Amino acid sequence: MKSMPMKQVIMTLLIAFAVISFWRGIWGLMDIYFIPSNSKISFMLSTILGVIIVYLVKGRLKILE
Repeated sequence: MKSMPMKQVIMTLLIAFAVISFWRGIWGLMDIYFIPSNSKISFMLSTILGVIIVYLVKGRLKILE
């Protein structure tokens, strides 16, 4: 099995950290601004909106392949 060069490992870890940090920030902002008084409704609407968005763009995702 071939090992990855150290530079590639470091870049992979940096990219993973950046993606996780981005999503942590998005979730934090949603907790503050998206129906902050009722977390249960906020979670349900977030889930529903996410499913609707994925459904609407599913045909366009082939562009990313």
